[in-house]
Parts: sequence; C-alpha cells; structure tokens
Amino acid sequence: MSNYHKFNLFSFHGKMKILHISWLAFFITFMVWFNFAPLLQAVKTSLGLTTEQIKTLLILNVALTIPARVVVGMLTDRYGPRLVYSLLLILCAIPCFVFAFSTTFMQAAIARFALGFIGAGFVIGIRLVSEWFPHHELGTAEGIYGGWGNFGSAAAAFTLPTLALWFGGDDGWRYAMAITGGLSVIFGVIFYWTVTDTPKGATYYKSHHVGAMEVTSRGDLWLLTTMKIPMYAAMGLLVWKLSSPAIGMLSADISYGIYIALVGVYLFDIKQLWRANQQMLIKPVPAIHRYSFRQVAVLNVLYFTTFGSELAVVSMLPLFFADIFTLTPVMAGVVASSYAFMNLVSRPSGGWLSDRFGRKSTLLILTAGLAIGYLLMANINASWPLWSAVLAAMICSFFVQSGEGAVFAVVPLIKRRMTGQIAGMTGAYGNVGAVCYLTILSVVEYSTFFVIIALTAILGFVALLALQEPSGTMAEINDDGSVTLIDVS
Repeated sequence: MSNYHKFNLFSFHGKMKILHISWLAFFITFMVWFNFAPLLQAVKTSLGLTTEQIKTLLILNVALTIPARVVVGMLTDRYGPRLVYSLLLILCAIPCFVFAFSTTFMQAAIARFALGFIGAGFVIGIRLVSEWFPHHELGTAEGIYGGWGNFGSAAAAFTLPTLALWFGGDDGWRYAMAITGGLSVIFGVIFYWTVTDTPKGATYYKSHHVGAMEVTSRGDLWLLTTMKIPMYAAMGLLVWKLSSPAIGMLSADISYGIYIALVGVYLFDIKQLWRANQQMLIKPVPAIHRYSFRQVAVLNVLYFTTFGSELAVVSMLPLFFADIFTLTPVMAGVVASSYAFMNLVSRPSGGWLSDRFGRKSTLLILTAGLAIGYLLMANINASWPLWSAVLAAMICSFFVQSGEGAVFAVVPLIKRRMTGQIAGMTGAYGNVGAVCYLTILSVVEYSTFFVIIALTAILGFVALLALQEPSGTMAEINDDGSVTLIDVS
C-alpha cells in the first residue's frame, strides 16, 4: 500500500504527494491570513486610518480563529479533509477580496474578522496527514506539514511589499493582497482534484456527533466542560480590548451584550456536550473504545504555551529589537524574522525527535528548553551584542516550534475518528495563549512578559508529567460492526 512506501521528501507520489499538497494548502491559508501586517502602512495611508484602527484590525484578524478551529475540526471529522479544505480555501478568498478593495474602516474590519476563519485550515491537514502516514513517521510528517505551512506568514512578509511596489501607485497593496485570494481559489480547486481522504482501500472513520466532542468517562466530561471555559474567556478578552478607551470600536452596551451572548453560547455548548455523551453516562464505554481526555487537556496547555507564545512574540519582536538596540524599523524586522524563519527546521525536528525518542520524553525536554529559552530572553538588554540577542531568540524559537511539532506528533494518536476535533481544540488553545500573552504584554515590561511565558512553560512541564503516552493500538468500529485496531506505537 502507498501508505507504507519509504519516506522520501523529494517524492511526489502516494503519501508524499498528500504531504506536499497539504503543507502547500496550509502555506496559502497563512499567506492569506497574514497578508495584512506587511502592507499595514500602505493600508493605513490608503484608507486614512488611525493607529488605533490599525490595531483593531490586527486584533480582529485573530478573533474568529478560536471558535473556527473547533468548528472546522468537527466538520473535518464528519465530511473529510478533501471537501472541507477545498471549501475553506475557496470561500475565505471572498473576505480577502473584500478587504483588498474596501474603502471604509467598517468594510475592512468586517472582512478582517471573517478572515480569521482561514486560520483554522491548519486543523484539516493534521487529520489528513494522520490518515496517510504510519505512527513511526507521523511526527515527522505532521512537523513538516506544520513547519513548512507556517512559513506562509513569513513568505507574505517577504513578497507582498515587493509585489505592491511592482504594481505601483496607491492601490498596489490592493492587487498584491488580491493575488493571495486568487491563489487560495486556484489551490482550493487543485486540492479537491488531487487529494483523497485516505489511501485506497482504507476506511475514513467519521465522528458520531458534529456538534460536540465525545468523551468516554464521567470525569473526562467534567474536564472537557472546564477546558472550554478559557476559550470563551479569551473571546471575552478580545471584546474587552475592542471596547477599551484606546480603541473604542465597541460601546459599553454592545460589549455587555456580547459578554452575555458568550455566556449563553457556552451554556448551549455544554448542553450539547452532555446530550451527545448521555449514553456514556448511562452505560460505561467498553475499555477497548476508551481514550483519556486528560491527554488532550495536557496538549492544550502545552500548545497554549508554545504556539501562543510564538504568535505573541512574532508580533512584538521587531519593536522589542528596535527599542532595546535602537535599530531602524526595517533592520528590526529583518533581525526579528530570524525567530519565525526557524519554523522550516524546528517544527519538523520536534516531530522527528518524537518519532525516534518517544512522545512524552521529547515533550518534557523541549518544554524545559522552552522555559530556559524565555528566561534567557528576559535578560536581554542593550549591553548585549546584537548577535548574541539574535542567537538567544533563535535558540528559544527552536524549542518553541519543536515543542509545537512534538504536540502534534501526539494529537493524531489519541482517537482517529476525532483527530480533527482534538486538533481543533488544541489549535484553538494556541490562539487563546496568544490573546492572553498579548494582553499581558500591554501592561508589563518586556522582561516580565518573557518571564511569565517561562512560568507557564513550567506549569506545562508539570502538567506533562501526568501525560499517558499513546501506546499499543486504538480501536475504531467499521460500518459492519467489526473493529479495526490501529497501531499507535
């Protein structure tokens, strides 16, 4: 079966074709999602926006991604990656085009908010790659998918300003941005015609419920109920930022209305969750079909720290280097890009290390390294040579991004038919982390900010001690009632 052919990165057949098509799809979603930051000054001038309105657009860009990752994960488990990824690429081009040709702040704000949905594309590929690669290659494959796809944001930063200049004039940025939307539509069609959800002859196991995650014990149901709270709280935090006097996009009445709505949606979500799992409360799930949601909870906490800190640090690092070392904005941007550039190697490395040396031990070492890396960055000051500060940032980013790769080396090994939902929740926690860290950054010094991230990494390390490494097999039920055992170690 093509699923088990040799892992050859330069091949474009069988499972390797799926891997390359998947990371390219993810690359394009991130290029579209982050096409705003490199063209920020041109957008500000063209639309006549204030600095606070620009900050608002940056917040809106990530606001929808938290619920979107959960929703897209559920849709992927139900309808398959091929259909869901293709539709996401094509439909999200619409708000991209709307933003590119917007003439008012409100048009731009609505389009940017809707574009947060494309940030959920990551989740779809996690499920697709897990269908095509055996457990001993899965960490490496997921790491390449995540690391190379993630580079779409850096590619946008490198290419879009040049494209805008090439088009020239006041509207150059519009055409540069529209090109990313066009790429998204074209690749959505290519994806649909070149990908299959599983290798030939394999079964795609679908989740039993679209609207709620299944768990297999009463304790896990309570834990999941609790773990949903930070996701709604992060969205509340975004509303608070948008209604603050500095931004003032939302009035007090509207923000209170949204807070009440978030509480209402959370209660409805929990009601659906308990309804979906009511059978389990009456009749215990057979041991062979159980999984531990505690594994998911630990991975959520780790991704909060890893990807959450990466998103936050990437957005503040140019300003950090500019302030500490009195660099020009352009030079500071180039120096800071070293942190994001590491993704090409770091994330695949984390996955590869997990495949070779065990999931839990790799995560423990990388999380410890991450804490030390951020404590190192907390000590950077003007007396340091610039090269040593850049080296410290690169060492830190290696542990951060390798940690992300190691987290998603575990996610697909928990419960196959729910991989999209588990990846969706874990991915959402990364965005929750970013919202929390950026909020903290707005009220503390740089050094304190880095120390706080290090402390959350230490908490993650402690939580990790409770992780039960996936081993043996996981069971899935076929349509005819028979059981298939899938190796996870």
